[in-house]
Amino acid sequence: MLPLTAAEIQQQLADRARSARLRLALTQAGLAARSGVSLGSLRRFERTGEIALASLVKIAIALDAERGFEALFAAPDFETLDEALEGTRRPRRKRGRIG
Repeated sequence: MLPLTAAEIQQQLADRARSARLRLALTQAGLAARSGVSLGSLRRFERTGEIALASLVKIAIALDAERGFEALFAAPDFETLDEALEGTRRPRRKRGRIG
């Protein structure tokens, strides 16, 4: 299976947000008011998937779906197969200046 493009991921997010809005029986205007995102931005998001990150977070909070952001960019439990098999995790090397 080919990886999704950015546009495909954006549209999937928009489709899921629209479905969540409809499950809560909210109109676009109702979600816009509840989230603090302009109605125009919300309409564009549902149609094209394009939206500012801050607005996406506001919509997620209004739809009680913000927990999904916790996994985004989360550090893996193990970095190597050896670590997973051993059940240990080596301390991460910190970047910084020496001296």
